[in-house]
Amino acid sequence: MFRSESGNEPVADFLPTLSDKDRVKAMQQIMLLTEFGVMLKEPYSRQVQGKIRELRTSGKVGEIRILYFPHKDKTFVLLNAFVKKTPKTPQKEIETAVKRMQILTDSGD
Repeated sequence: MFRSESGNEPVADFLPTLSDKDRVKAMQQIMLLTEFGVMLKEPYSRQVQGKIRELRTSGKVGEIRILYFPHKDKTFVLLNAFVKKTPKTPQKEIETAVKRMQILTDSGD
């Protein structure tokens, strides 16, 4: 998971805001990513932009998305999570994920 310089973990902070049922669904998507890695395809995962992909699930709150990218040694970094309220992924959420990915790749982590 991405961790900011101040120690915040946006995805970890987002998950407790969901209902128990929605949180379980989101965690199931994360477990699928852990199990299948780059082989995880639609409807569970979809490319958003460049290396950034999204885990996808529906909940009572709406369409839950977790943006991530493949990192080194067959690992993935969860960058951002949000409830999607429009048909397209909001550009602001994509830009946030891109910035976080760049922080990690530029630092060599």
